Amino acid sequence: MNETQTFGGKIVWRPTSDRIQRSHLHAFMQWHSLDSFEALMERSTGDVAWFTGAVLEYLDIRFQKPYERVVDLSGGIQFPVWCPNAELNITTNCLDKWIEDAQTRNRAALVWEGEEGESRTLSYAELAAEVNRCANALRSLGLGKGDAIGIHMPMTPEIVVAVLAIARIGGVILPLFSGYGVTAIASRLADADARALFTADGFFRRGTAVPLKPTADQAASQVSSLEHMIVLRRARNDVEMQSGRDVWWHDLVPPQSAEAVFEPTAAEDLIMIIYTSGTTGQPKGAVHTHCGFPIKAAQDMAFGTDVHAGDVVTWITDMGWMMGPWLVFGSTLLGATCFIYDGAPNFPGIDRMWSLVERHGINVFGLSPSYVRAILPRGTDPVHKHDLSSLRAFASTGEPWNPDPWMWLFNEVGKGQVPIINYSGGTEISGGIVMGNPILPLKPMAFSGPCPGMAVDVLDESGQSVRNQVGELVIRAPWIGMTRGVWKDRQRYLDTYWSRWPDTWVHGDFAAIDEDGSWFILGRSDDTIKVAGKRVGPAEIESIAVNRPAVKEAAAIGGPHDVKGSEVVCFCVLSPGYEGSDDLAMELRSKIAAELGKPLRPREVKFVADLPKTRNAKIMRRIIRAAYLDLDLGDTSAIGNPEAIDAIRHAS
Repeated sequence: MNETQTFGGKIVWRPTSDRIQRSHLHAFMQWHSLDSFEALMERSTGDVAWFTGAVLEYLDIRFQKPYERVVDLSGGIQFPVWCPNAELNITTNCLDKWIEDAQTRNRAALVWEGEEGESRTLSYAELAAEVNRCANALRSLGLGKGDAIGIHMPMTPEIVVAVLAIARIGGVILPLFSGYGVTAIASRLADADARALFTADGFFRRGTAVPLKPTADQAASQVSSLEHMIVLRRARNDVEMQSGRDVWWHDLVPPQSAEAVFEPTAAEDLIMIIYTSGTTGQPKGAVHTHCGFPIKAAQDMAFGTDVHAGDVVTWITDMGWMMGPWLVFGSTLLGATCFIYDGAPNFPGIDRMWSLVERHGINVFGLSPSYVRAILPRGTDPVHKHDLSSLRAFASTGEPWNPDPWMWLFNEVGKGQVPIINYSGGTEISGGIVMGNPILPLKPMAFSGPCPGMAVDVLDESGQSVRNQVGELVIRAPWIGMTRGVWKDRQRYLDTYWSRWPDTWVHGDFAAIDEDGSWFILGRSDDTIKVAGKRVGPAEIESIAVNRPAVKEAAAIGGPHDVKGSEVVCFCVLSPGYEGSDDLAMELRSKIAAELGKPLRPREVKFVADLPKTRNAKIMRRIIRAAYLDLDLGDTSAIGNPEAIDAIRHAS
């Protein structure tokens, strides 16, 4: 991956002077007498403490006890302490600050629409009251500071209330993808020692009520620390309620007082553990704090997508993906309106999302390339039947683009006037490493540059900076949103991100910077699989497969898919006495889907005599993927059983 390449293409969008003048980024630069984006990047990465303090001031983050200094780096850049000795419960900035002002207390904080057509709007005052009721409800169950509480719910107003209420009492938010299967939920709840779980009876997809609580029940039975389950009535499914553990939301929350004190928390107290998958082992719990994840979310939302107070911003997301909490914290810290939708994005028609834009006046619409690839074949008629004049920007994250969908969204939907703010980072980042913004021009599929404050570079295999060439995406300085480590595993954190080059975060993405300074993310450099923007570690899939007596070894890779970007393909070595068959392949596919969720159901299960391994028995997934797709195998010198490559190529 070291040959010189051309990435850029032509600039297709340039901001107008009016757009630049009204932008947060321009205002911030003017405030600090910075005359160019390059000057901002130089100062923000050269003096991290200055930049972080300036962002906290610009965002008007109000501390209960002010910080003495912005950051303490005495533990090394791998373990910075932000705002030491300060006290901050971030919900006071998400809620209390806005309801103190008569002009903002009645502004819409949250707008929701369900697949069935029901909608609901909560002002900042109303949202604060609901959060307080939920906080009091949690306290009535004996829950409080430091307690991990899972959230496995559909995207309803109550899920936003739950997120903020957990933070309000000083608890630890544990977001769980609503499509997860039993094993995925149980492993995360158990790893975090969760004491409670929010769930629902079910949700609606394509007009059908889908059960949810039975999955939560099976997972809860495997988690010894779990004491309480709070159940939202959403789909009116019949569910079993376990006496002494389960309670209906409508019985517990509404009767509570609408007044609740916030829990005093240190700025660096834990607010959330978000699990992300790696290439080996258990899912990694990214650790985030009150002055970490929410601040970075609001910074990127302000400087990248240029969301202002009163703007309506949405993302096609689930709360279990980091973009869910990102949307909640970013919008409420900025005084904007968070819009969420619970339902299939193409039901009852392919134009559903465009109808939401028109109906709710959405200004910033976050989506994934997978969504655009799925709707593109239906043409522009479903788009043009709606008034999309409220749209000021698209935003995109989760996976790389390919040219045709990007240009279709830009030209046919946005009429060449609405920029696509590409955004790439991760759960461990609390947002973006690189991002478009409202003051720089855009090329198709590109990022205008690094996010301010992110000391980003692209390195070749020897650790040298490269341009117009593919290399590893790295970060050379700390930032306030960085994970405080991997939950319960300090060494895994160091090994995963900091072990390749000294004092350098290696993110696991291939990237390139072209001759004009535009950035491109070209996919994962590790083995993590992304299905429609959702990451899954091969080990999670493989562990389910090898748990069957018939399977001795397994290796999971991502195979290309026109819509989802990737689909899981699993290769299995069978135990003695077993033979591969269509029935066994179907059984394994169904088992993986049941435990990890239907979106992660393998496209194929293939049976092979052996898997390519290094001489120390490490499975070479990179080689497996290349052999399966008939790609260049690259360096095969480490393989101890090269004959296994042909087994992959001819797998049945």
